[in-house]
Amino acid sequence: MEKYVYKGKEEQAVLNEALKDLGVTIDEVLTKTSEEKGGLFSGKKVVIEIVKLEDIASFGKKILEDILKGFNLEGNIEKQIRNKQISYRIHSNNNGILIGKNGKVLSSIQTYLKQSISSQTGMYINIILDVENYKEKQNYFLERDVKKIARQVTLTKVDVKLDPMNSFQRRIVHNALSKFDYIKTESIGTEPNRCVVIKYKEKNEE
Repeated sequence: MEKYVYKGKEEQAVLNEALKDLGVTIDEVLTKTSEEKGGLFSGKKVVIEIVKLEDIASFGKKILEDILKGFNLEGNIEKQIRNKQISYRIHSNNNGILIGKNGKVLSSIQTYLKQSISSQTGMYINIILDVENYKEKQNYFLERDVKKIARQVTLTKVDVKLDPMNSFQRRIVHNALSKFDYIKTESIGTEPNRCVVIKYKEKNEE
């Protein structure tokens, strides 16, 4: 994966030059901006590092292909880039091995994938990994269950503390309940035991 570096006096001018030179739009790249100290007779310079999202996606796909080989599995990997988020979906001849009990193996693979990409680029990018729609189905059931709990909290006015969840699952809960008039959600605790509390609120309460 290649990282491109451009320098100049003004950030926007440097960025425009870089995008034109690479033949890409801002939506097709990740950027990281820093400053380079000037010398005795020269001022500071803006330094912009650029990595193409397509290169990152291909790098991640190669990692996943190596993982499949490590498990002695056959399969194919779909990748999609959308809104500066890279999604991968794996279809293999033994999805259960890749998912693991309660999705723990899948979660570990995604963490490793994120860390590998971050280490290579020095930049943050949102990575989503799924195996045969496992997460999609789990997210559907999670949304369904927390909405049911929220309706109970609305009736009883008694707060409910959910089981510990990862950050992605907590975000699903917050988003799923954000439009409930009498419900507010709050994440409490520290990892790996951080969880969401579903709380009753008056309609005009912030």
